[in-house]
Amino acid sequence: MGGLSYLSSSVNGILKPILATAMLGLFGLDAVILFDLATFVAAFAALLLFIRIPEAKRDDAPQESLLQSAGQGLRWLRQHAGILHLMLFLAAINLVASMYDAAFPAMMLSRQGGSERVMGTVNAVIGLSTLLGSLLATGLKAPKSRVRVIMGTLMVSMCTENLLLALGRSGWVWCVGGFLGWFFIPLMNANLSAIMRLHIPIELQGRVYAARNSLQFFTIPLGFFLGGFMVDTVFEPLMAAQPLRSPLTALFGAGKGSGAACFFLVLWVLGIAVCLLFRRDRVIWELER
Repeated sequence: MGGLSYLSSSVNGILKPILATAMLGLFGLDAVILFDLATFVAAFAALLLFIRIPEAKRDDAPQESLLQSAGQGLRWLRQHAGILHLMLFLAAINLVASMYDAAFPAMMLSRQGGSERVMGTVNAVIGLSTLLGSLLATGLKAPKSRVRVIMGTLMVSMCTENLLLALGRSGWVWCVGGFLGWFFIPLMNANLSAIMRLHIPIELQGRVYAARNSLQFFTIPLGFFLGGFMVDTVFEPLMAAQPLRSPLTALFGAGKGSGAACFFLVLWVLGIAVCLLFRRDRVIWELER
């Protein structure tokens, strides 16, 4: 669906940092440095020896200022509410996902059954699932409903991984959760990219994509802050105050990391709620027309 260019961007944007984290947990920092250096050398050599960039044709039209370009992109979005609502949907998903990223190491490194090696193994499984999902995305034909694929894949991701991370007590359960949570993400990204390219005029894509990046990704640093704050100041103290035979300790265990596990259950509910809310957004479904 997305071709080799999509597979390349997926590996570089998603798989590489996940593999680096896995290597850190399994083999240490030296392996991460060597891995990063090797990928840099490979990319540099490919660009130097095999990529030829044709000289762009000169355009005598007057150049727009940065503010003019940004304003034109925002005006286009106001006139095309389907794309705007889709961006807001992904912004909400990114908020949940970044809170997950903030809580993930806290649980993996401190919870009973977790360790650096377990975290590395889970990240390796996530990387493998992302790679397999990318291969799946390149081989499938275009679906009849791209919006349905986006909604469905995100719902599967939100329904599985956070729940298994919250209630699981062993590395293999967390690995299953990581695999199910990330396997369909490349398929979602491929269809999202296709919708954007099909609906946004080529001459406006740069302006609209710049506005999209601001709307869709501004929630990521906010999610990192909220995730760390909620785990450290709300959920870990909450679990520390629970008696050993309370319902919460029965679900999430006791000791360090149990608060992060409890927070993952909250993220499970929040992720499903976001998917259900935007699934009812008729403006997004109008993009199928």
